[in-house]
Amino acid sequence: MSAQGSQRWLGPRAPVLGLGVSAITFRDALDALDAFVRARRPHYVCITGVHGVIESRSDPHLRAIHEAAALVTPDGMPLVWMANRLGYGPVERVYGPDLMRAVCRDSPVRGYRHFLYGGAPGVAESLAEVLRQRYAGIVVVGTHCPPFRPLTDAEDAAVVAEINAAKPDIVWVGLSTPKQERWMAAHLGRIDAPVMIGVGAAFDFLAGTKRQAPRWMQRSGLEWLFRLATEPRRLARRYASIVPRFLVLAGLQLARRALTGPAGGSAQRAARG
Repeated sequence: MSAQGSQRWLGPRAPVLGLGVSAITFRDALDALDAFVRARRPHYVCITGVHGVIESRSDPHLRAIHEAAALVTPDGMPLVWMANRLGYGPVERVYGPDLMRAVCRDSPVRGYRHFLYGGAPGVAESLAEVLRQRYAGIVVVGTHCPPFRPLTDAEDAAVVAEINAAKPDIVWVGLSTPKQERWMAAHLGRIDAPVMIGVGAAFDFLAGTKRQAPRWMQRSGLEWLFRLATEPRRLARRYASIVPRFLVLAGLQLARRALTGPAGGSAQRAARG
């Protein structure tokens, strides 16, 4: 991780199973991203769900990457529910695909320039075309699909040069967790763009190569079940591990809080202004 560090959004973070999750609304997230772009200093944003929280519990480096992020937004409803139950509300879901849509919608007015890094072969290019058709005037300055193997030093330097030559304001990173978080942290200070945002499967969802869960499933915290049904071979092992672990650990955290009382929830709300 770069010693330079990412400039953080100055707001409270809810300790969800030991990982600080930004106590934020969707509007807060959009305003913070705009401030990051205008500041012209390096930032990266982790869009984190249950998977990222559980991975961080057993991976100190990944946890440190989240701690250094400008924002750690609650990508899934379980994190929203936990943050609110812990007294850090109002907290809203800041879901990667929805955030990407909203930022791209505002881009023609705000003048943001975008680079798409990640996705399976051809997905970033398809997504760029979809964005240009959907948001008239949006500026997508480049796309790059890396191979599924580690890059050589020379290949990585070429990627950095390609992105910097395109002069984006926002680099969208679609590599999945935890690969995208590691990539952003490793390139902080090397990528000139003021914001890198890891959005995982948003590339596929917005490009139309994968189906999204219905809104009622998203609001009910059941998106994982929809994704499992549509990609059982890829996701069965992951969800069989992380879903039960999260439920048990979250229950224990809330039980401890009920016994010991809230730890500064009112102060955290006051810190939000």
